[in-house]
Amino acid sequence: MNKLARLIYWVPVFGWMLKEAIHGSAQVKTLFLLNMIAIWVLAIFLFGYPAIIIPALVMVAIIFTCLLMITADNWQ
Repeated sequence: MNKLARLIYWVPVFGWMLKEAIHGSAQVKTLFLLNMIAIWVLAIFLFGYPAIIIPALVMVAIIFTCLLMITADNWQ
């Protein structure tokens, strides 16, 4: 296990849930996904519009990086 994974697993509640989601059964993975969706809905309720926009902007950066990596693979 690398150092980054160990560091993330040490986060009190989220680390435990993430470790169980990675190494657990299909039911645990489904419940983890439902918990993350519920947390996001609560964040939208509490913070409003920024809780919708910030994850969308993060996903733009992730997808853009993936597209660049795919394009770089095709050039070699």
